[in-house]
Amino acid sequence: MKKSTSLGRKAYVLSFHSLRNISSPEDAANDRKIYVGQAPVTSILELPTNANVRDYLVDAEGKQRRSYTSVHKAIRETLTENPEMFSVLNSGIVIVTKELELDEKAKTVTLHGASIINGSQTQGVLRDLADDNRLPEPPVHIKFEIIVTRDEDVIAETSIARNFQNDVMSISIAGRRKLFDELEKEFQEAFPETKLRKSESEIPNGEDTIDTEKLLQVITALIPATLWHKPGEHENPNKVYTYSFKARCLKDYQDIYKKAHDPDDPENARYLELYKFFLQISGQAWQIYTKWKSHQGFAGTGLKNGIVRGQNGKIEEIADGIVFPIIASLSVFAKKRKGRWKIEPPPFFDETELILAAKRAIIEIAEHNPQTMGKSKACYSSLLQITSLFQKFIDAKGMVS
Repeated sequence: MKKSTSLGRKAYVLSFHSLRNISSPEDAANDRKIYVGQAPVTSILELPTNANVRDYLVDAEGKQRRSYTSVHKAIRETLTENPEMFSVLNSGIVIVTKELELDEKAKTVTLHGASIINGSQTQGVLRDLADDNRLPEPPVHIKFEIIVTRDEDVIAETSIARNFQNDVMSISIAGRRKLFDELEKEFQEAFPETKLRKSESEIPNGEDTIDTEKLLQVITALIPATLWHKPGEHENPNKVYTYSFKARCLKDYQDIYKKAHDPDDPENARYLELYKFFLQISGQAWQIYTKWKSHQGFAGTGLKNGIVRGQNGKIEEIADGIVFPIIASLSVFAKKRKGRWKIEPPPFFDETELILAAKRAIIEIAEHNPQTMGKSKACYSSLLQITSLFQKFIDAKGMVS
């Protein structure tokens, strides 16, 4: 919140949950202070960014507001799909200010001449979600660091340093090692004009480049029990992590790739078959995911949370928390035909049954919360029961789907 002060400068009042002074002897010797804390995301929406060398790229000249980079999409996904993890997964914001007034009783700090110098990307996504009334309720919290200094050179140098010390992402390391080359080749059998994202500098847009990590999450959710790679889970695979832990799915794929390409590994044959599943199912997996992300079968369900509708009532987007338990349930239809893996539901399979089961799950088990549904093993099991009944009928009749 901005306000005028007797000092004649614009001030910003920041509400916080926790705040601590962590200034070092070097800070004291150079007339500066360092504070860290946690604040509701709603309290940082209007903080200025005039001292940031890398402003919110979505608002940059020549770019449309919705032209999200991969960084923006990752922040947005965490906030909408996994909000309770936001303060852990997001690095937060860094603020510089020339003066700070602390009110411990009111839990506020008044900042004079303040600016975000790192984290404007996060702030921009938060603003967009606020404009769309899609911020999590109650508000989640964000880490912040406040540097109190009047030294303009320190402000400039700190802003530059904080914006250009990013670690190389795992996706770039895997891409550089060519772990996605065979996967992309197979994927392009279904999507000839589409590439897989192989580094953090590439922007997935769903058209000519897709999010490789998301694809790996979807494929992992589709792995049949016969190929499941987690010890002790072959009878009942626990796929809850496929929804919210993309880094874990990427690591799983790296391990599978390594074992599949090492003929001396004692589990080579099993992992080679699993690797072939990843390759051969990739195009269909993406088709399944994109289909369920806007499945019009949800139009008459009355569900509101996790369902985005257009002005004409058409379904525009369905939350991953609803989609992933559905996708995981389709794994019972994984079949190997003529040496290739496919997802083949029986001809009489009725997707309406699965949609109604998803509705019951989000209402009765997840209490209308799509994020809870995506992390609930009970929700995955309830949908798996539906598809398993269809598959058991086929098995009992000796039918070929």
